[in-house]
Amino acid sequence: MRKILWGIAFVAMLCLAGSMSRAQDAANGEKTFKAKCAACHGADAAGKSVMKSPSIKGKTAEDIQKVLSTSPRHAGLKSLTADQVKDIAAFLATLK
Repeated sequence: MRKILWGIAFVAMLCLAGSMSRAQDAANGEKTFKAKCAACHGADAAGKSVMKSPSIKGKTAEDIQKVLSTSPRHAGLKSLTADQVKDIAAFLATLK
């Protein structure tokens, strides 16, 4: 019985650590988004029709990386690391 309780406690700690890590990723992503993306896509990522910038809410890291690597409008953002792109995607996933 003790082994089972220790096992449950261990799994619970792993789940907690994972959720804290995702929260940190989203926090880092929010900072990067505000510095690099919000001017064109808006603070809420809903896009700006005047600038012909689409909504990017809920975009995945793969979606973001594809646009960054192929769009001439995003040439200045090619220096973003894969981790920064993942963090931005984590932040965008929190927006509703």
